[in-house]
Parts: sequence; C-alpha cells; structure tokens
Amino acid sequence: MIKSTTPNLSIIVAVAQNWAIGKDNDLLWHISDDLKRFKALTGGHTVIMGRRTFDSLPKKPLPKRRNIVLTHDTAFRYEVPPTASGTLEVAHSVPALLKMVEGEEETFLIGGATLYRDLLPFVQRMYVTWVYRDFEADVFFPKIDPSAFRQISLTDRMTDPESGLEYAYAEYVRRP
Repeated sequence: MIKSTTPNLSIIVAVAQNWAIGKDNDLLWHISDDLKRFKALTGGHTVIMGRRTFDSLPKKPLPKRRNIVLTHDTAFRYEVPPTASGTLEVAHSVPALLKMVEGEEETFLIGGATLYRDLLPFVQRMYVTWVYRDFEADVFFPKIDPSAFRQISLTDRMTDPESGLEYAYAEYVRRP
C-alpha cells in the first residue's frame, strides 16, 4: 500500500450546544464514556495539540500515542519521563507540523480552539461529541460549515449516569 503525502487530519472534540469546549484551561464536563471513546479512537495514533492543551493534560504525554505540540514558543521544552509510554515532539509552524505527519493513516487534532481554527482547512474528518447543554466558557469550537462538511452519522442521545448530561456522537467528513 502506498501512503499518501497529504496529511489525513481528523478533529476529535466534545462541544456544548453553544459551541463551548473549555474554561480556565480545563474541560467543562467529565463524561466517562466519551473519555473512553477518545482513548479508543486516538490510541496508537499521533495526536496534535496546542501548548495550553498540553499544559492541561493530567498525564504528559498521552500514553501509547505520538504526541506533537504546536507552539510558536521556540523556548518550549518538556522532558518526557523515562517511564512514559507516549512520545513528544514539538512543531513551531503549521507547515513544519504538516510535514511531520505526512503519510500517516490518521492523525488527531485534540485541541485547543486556535489549533482547530488554524488547521480546519486541512481536516478531512471530525468526531464530535455533542453535549446538549450551554456552558459558560472562554474557549469555543468554530462553527461547522455545512457547505464544507457533511454529517455521516449521529447516535441516539445518551445520558451520562454521573453528571446527568445528555450527549451524542456525530461524525463529519469533508465534502469533495
């Protein structure tokens, strides 16, 4: 099989109905099933994040994944503990980042908002968890343009037993 040189970027994100995704460099909710889905989809793949998203992670780098942090801060350094099962690389520009992931089967953008916005033109697929509630936030996901992306699946609404939040999983692909 010949690998493509065009990056196959996918967004994975949980979004409130008012497009909120975070506040004070933290998630707005905890839905255990959604976190398990995130782990299952991204495991064994490369994940790309902005520096603030990286700073917010409880485990650095994410285990069993190639982690890439996109930051304009050329002084950014992080020593990966020898016991970590994930790797960490740093990119300082979008062109450099895209070169790093050329030919990969699927690479996941995991946040934050600036990363989503800047790389959206290169994204082919989105895995969105819709949380059916408005939240106070300081970070928002860019609205999905239906002329650019087509929804190909939407699950029935589910209710998280711990938080009581209703949510559903949707998948979108870029229109040709």
